[in-house]
Amino acid sequence: MRIVITGASSGIGRAVVSELMAERQIAGPHKLLLVDRDRAGIESLVARHGPGVAAMVTDVGMTDCGDRIAAAAIAHMDGVDGLVSNAGFILAGSLSQIDPEAFDKAFAINTRATWLIAKALYPIMKEGGGGSMVATASMSAHHATPPLGAYAPSKAALHMIVKQLANEWGPDGIRVNSVSPGPTLTNMTSAGYADQQMRDARIAGIPTRRIGEPEDVAEAIIFLLSNRARQINGVDILVDGGLSTTLMTATGAGLGQGKK
Repeated sequence: MRIVITGASSGIGRAVVSELMAERQIAGPHKLLLVDRDRAGIESLVARHGPGVAAMVTDVGMTDCGDRIAAAAIAHMDGVDGLVSNAGFILAGSLSQIDPEAFDKAFAINTRATWLIAKALYPIMKEGGGGSMVATASMSAHHATPPLGAYAPSKAALHMIVKQLANEWGPDGIRVNSVSPGPTLTNMTSAGYADQQMRDARIAGIPTRRIGEPEDVAEAIIFLLSNRARQINGVDILVDGGLSTTLMTATGAGLGQGKK
């Protein structure tokens, strides 16, 4: 497959690259265009995986990112079969605290970038017979997250971008889905798990009793890219260890057990 991966230098994006090149789910050979602001990070992946992998250093928050990525994809791979839109931006702060610039940046990177890149790749993929696009959303898109005033709404908006594109482009053979990681240990989230007491408390609230790893999310992404998911379109897969099922646990057991 010929796949564009944004946010490829670390965390979930890097795990997607490693899993694809290992050919555990989708047989190769693969050609990948890795997009990130971290030159050293993506160039190390190019050095590790060889000539089928190319690096593109860019900021997906810029309005011309889609056109530039599409041009680079054609130059390197002569077509595109898949997109993993994984680049993200997270900033702590409630909606009463953050400024308009931070709000706009969150939506530019977490929401608009997926649309711009997908829009630019759409005619390429349509001409090539279709393909699959997967965006990395977040469990915060499903639940209000007070410390993440801009992040959670931007990921919720991404959910609707995915559904809209899935509806519009399904007839052209292009599937569009998302994955929503729950607590996952990446470079972007590591500070939140530095305190062992806090880490243990978070683990205790997850039914699987573990913090997710980038590879857990990467497996779901690669499944959605593959032909095994050929009838899955416009959906979001939660990769959260069951955390999203615990609302009634958190609010207390016993509802519905009273006397009539």
